[in-house]
Amino acid sequence: MIPYGKQDITKEDIDAVIEVLKSDFLTQGPKVPEFENALAEISNSKYALAVNSATSALHIACMALGLKEGDWLWTSPITFVASANVGIYCGASVDLVDIDPLTNNMCPIKLEEKLIQANLNNKLPKVLIPVHLSGQSCEMSKIKKLCDKYSVRIIEDASHAVGGYYEGEPIGNCKYSDITVFSFHPVKIITTGEGGAALTNDPVLAKNMSLHRSHGITREESQMSGSSHGPWYYQQLSLGYNYRMTDIQASLGLSQLSRLKSYVKKRHEISGRYDDFLKDLPLKVPYHSPNSYSAVHLYVIRLKLNEIDMSHREVFENLRRLEIGVNLHYIPIHIHPFYKNKGFNYGDFPESEKYYSEAISLPMYTNLSLADQDKVIEALVASLETI
Repeated sequence: MIPYGKQDITKEDIDAVIEVLKSDFLTQGPKVPEFENALAEISNSKYALAVNSATSALHIACMALGLKEGDWLWTSPITFVASANVGIYCGASVDLVDIDPLTNNMCPIKLEEKLIQANLNNKLPKVLIPVHLSGQSCEMSKIKKLCDKYSVRIIEDASHAVGGYYEGEPIGNCKYSDITVFSFHPVKIITTGEGGAALTNDPVLAKNMSLHRSHGITREESQMSGSSHGPWYYQQLSLGYNYRMTDIQASLGLSQLSRLKSYVKKRHEISGRYDDFLKDLPLKVPYHSPNSYSAVHLYVIRLKLNEIDMSHREVFENLRRLEIGVNLHYIPIHIHPFYKNKGFNYGDFPESEKYYSEAISLPMYTNLSLADQDKVIEALVASLETI
């Protein structure tokens, strides 16, 4: 089975991890801040906080922005459930903004319409989480202007987008957001096994997120209430979590990060080859925005179901039978039972539902060979010809 995604682990990665295993530090040691500094440098942000998952990064980002009971968080229906769940973790209510059918990202036009109505109803969101699906940035300049008008804070969910660019600048620079979040899950662009990061240019947000990821504890006397009792002393200032990244993970991330540009370049080569070979089939290949350089985490096609004599499910299952490990990213958040129980229904976000009825993620990973890519293309052709 050719998987839809796969990590690339080299001897250099293994050696880097072994070096840490032989050192004095396995959890919080020198590799974590080294990894954070490297992330800040490649993204042109001032601060990077490494954590144990992108979900944790989203959670501490929401906490740092003061999201709480009575507030609203908005995100896209087409994302992993974590993008919405973090609002629930904070006691807030969640709503969604439908996607643009061209980009599959949050639609700025629909966002503006929803903000106007929410303003009239006194239900503006405190936090908006636009999601850079597949690694291509949302229209952040437009989204930022709208959010500034209504005093909405922004967290970019760039879990798919480390190594990507928007308007010629690296995603993660927080030019259009308060905080940006990356993921380092094994199927992402680079991996730390599990892991994530929250990036910001705001020192107060950085300090708050640092507290939230480590039990709310500080050893800095300048942050303490009263004076220190001695060099052993620490204080818990708030309720935090154990969301820290280990030195083992950070060492793997540092090694992987050295190949980030070559990884993204290779993904573009694979994507371009898919585009060329699939352009005449009854499907839509991914849209490439002229103001964005995607990290190409996913390669999502959308079937033209009115031009083929089979269902979405039949094509998907044909590909699986042919040993192609296709997937679907994602099931719209509002049709999950948990969110339907909160009042969402089919029909609430029609573009997202249409996307779900047509989308298939083809295998996309850095070391996907030409031979295996040819197998994917041949299987897709064969599946679309099967009646």
